[in-house]
Amino acid sequence: MAKKETVTMHGMAIRKSTGDKIFDVFNTLILLALCFVTLYPMWYVVCASFTNNTYLVAHPGAIWWPHGFTTGSYKMAFEHPLILSGYKNILMILAISLPINIIMTLFCGYFLASKGMMFKGPIQFLIMFTMFFSGGMIPTYLNIRSLGLFNSMWSLILPGAISVYNCIICRTAIQAVPESLTESAYLDGANDLIIVFRIILPLIMPTIAVLLLYYGVGHWNSWFPASIYLTDNYKLPIQNVLRSILIANSNILNAAASESDKVDEFAEAIKYSTIVLTTVPVLCIYPFLQKYFVKGVMVGAVKG
Repeated sequence: MAKKETVTMHGMAIRKSTGDKIFDVFNTLILLALCFVTLYPMWYVVCASFTNNTYLVAHPGAIWWPHGFTTGSYKMAFEHPLILSGYKNILMILAISLPINIIMTLFCGYFLASKGMMFKGPIQFLIMFTMFFSGGMIPTYLNIRSLGLFNSMWSLILPGAISVYNCIICRTAIQAVPESLTESAYLDGANDLIIVFRIILPLIMPTIAVLLLYYGVGHWNSWFPASIYLTDNYKLPIQNVLRSILIANSNILNAAASESDKVDEFAEAIKYSTIVLTTVPVLCIYPFLQKYFVKGVMVGAVKG
């Protein structure tokens, strides 16, 4: 007969059998292994960013702590002209894109959540249709050129100004707002703009925070559109600069480095520090949005 251990929880006695304890041990070991597999690559990058470049080249493999501690790679990273311009470009894209993203998503979600709108069915079908089918890369490229957006920062802002998936999330949040609030506002003489910005928006702020996180991370990690639509290296966002640094013998680095004989050494020295610099901002912002993130993703999950 299996031995049992009594555990007190919330005033109730719960007996744990030997099988339960064995399961807990194996479960803990598996979770610790998963944590190690997940966290070690990040720890490796941080350690490598503070490690002497010579040691990195001569000793490939696992690194558990910085060897020959130095901040030279970060100094070289900040001295690189494309990294500074990359940060400036991505911050400018975020400053312009996020307000456009949120306003358009809010308007679209309000339309989808409203009742009695004219032609709502056909318009909703067209909106949903774009979620599953697109024009393709070549027609989109030709469209960008014909609109005069080629080699312009607007080519990274306007094509992705709205996401249908995020509109659905916003619509679900708006549908959770009691109709009596909007009806009372209509009786008091409010129009749709007042209702959206003074009633709907404050009530769905957790969802707006989630949408800001989705759009922000999407813009921050995006590199493919810039590689197609931008030809000026100094207009590239930080992710494209990081990609060029991680690729050996990059043409961008060759064009930007002042001393061509140090290009390889330059790229090897700054690639880990650049990864840290491009990851830390998102890691610092996420904890402040986490509580809203949990609330926002639960919208519509419980039906009362």
